[in-house]
This record gives sequence, C-alpha cells and structure tokens, in this order.
Amino acid sequence: MRPRPATLRKRTEILKAAVEIFGNKGSTNGTLADVAEQVGMTHAGVLHHFGSKQNLLLEVLAYRDQADVQDLDEKHIPGGPELFLHLVRTAFMNAQRPGIVQAYTVLSAESITDDHPARDYFEERYTTLRREITEAFHELCTAQGVTEPSTVAAAAASILAVMDGLQLQWLLHPDVVDLGPASEFAIRAIVNAVLSEGPSLESHRD
Repeated sequence: MRPRPATLRKRTEILKAAVEIFGNKGSTNGTLADVAEQVGMTHAGVLHHFGSKQNLLLEVLAYRDQADVQDLDEKHIPGGPELFLHLVRTAFMNAQRPGIVQAYTVLSAESITDDHPARDYFEERYTTLRREITEAFHELCTAQGVTEPSTVAAAAASILAVMDGLQLQWLLHPDVVDLGPASEFAIRAIVNAVLSEGPSLESHRD
C-alpha cells in the first residue's frame, strides 16, 4: 500500500528537520529528540515513521541525493564530461554542510561490517557511480579523439575514493584542507591523466 499524502508530508518534514539537526550538530550529537522537537512531535512519533536513528540517517542520505539533483534535468546527475563538473560542484556544496558529510562518512565506514543496514545503500551507490563515471570517460575520450586507456576503471574508482578521502581529512582538519578546491584539483588531475597519461613514477627516480 502506498503511504497516504499526509504521511509522506510528515516524513518529508522530519527529513528536512533531520538534515538541519545533523547538519548543525553532526550525526552523533544530533538526537531523535532534537528532530522530534523541531517538528512538534514526540520521540516515539519519529520512531514510528523511521524505526531508528540509523534508519533516519540513511533516509537523510537518500534525501540528500534527491535534493542534489532536484534542479537538474530528469532529476539525475548529468552524463558525459558534464558529470565531472557536477562532482566538483558537489564537493563545493558539501563544504557548506559538514554535519551531513559527517553522517555520510561515518555510515559509509560502518557499512563494511557484517549485516550493517547501510551496506546495500553504499554498495549500490558506489556501483552506480563507478559505472556512470566510466561512461563519462567513454564519451570524453571519444569527443577528444583519444584512444580509451585501460586505466578508466581505476580512474573512476579513484575519483570516488579521493572525494570521500578528502571529506574525511576535511572533517578532521577543516582549517588545513579546503574541500572544494582540493577535490577539484584531484578530479582534474585524474581526468587529465586518462586523456594524456604522463610518465611512470619510475622515470622520476634519481
């Protein structure tokens, strides 16, 4: 059975409140009681809709994904070379919402443990993004008249790894790591390395 419109509206209201609470306080300090107070509900009321704080955090991540593409054509991240620019814009956007980035970072790390409820979400997310970045490289190489190298799969995985890794460093040392520019530098370097592979590291030996 489809949820009633009133139920969907209440869930959306709770998610918006959770985004604000976890964005301001982080995933650890932000509580279900904080969220409940924000929407004029009881703690039990929030649990009725989401079951647990962890489930609510996962829904927040999914809601964030939807919000990221709300203003884009077809409500989906762009394909082709535009995808790389979208990833850069996302990094700059994430620099404005440390609490949500913290929730993502914590849950993604925890998802590798046995039977973690977030595992399916992150497995699907990484699989989808690797595929879409690989397809973007296909289009970019074709447009540039470059023979597609065998490093495209590694490059796709590396872009995601560097984005998530920089987020972790930024959360730990926000006064040292500038998330947006650092992410842009790394993504640009990886894309350029695919288009024009530089010399091997061995060539830099003394």
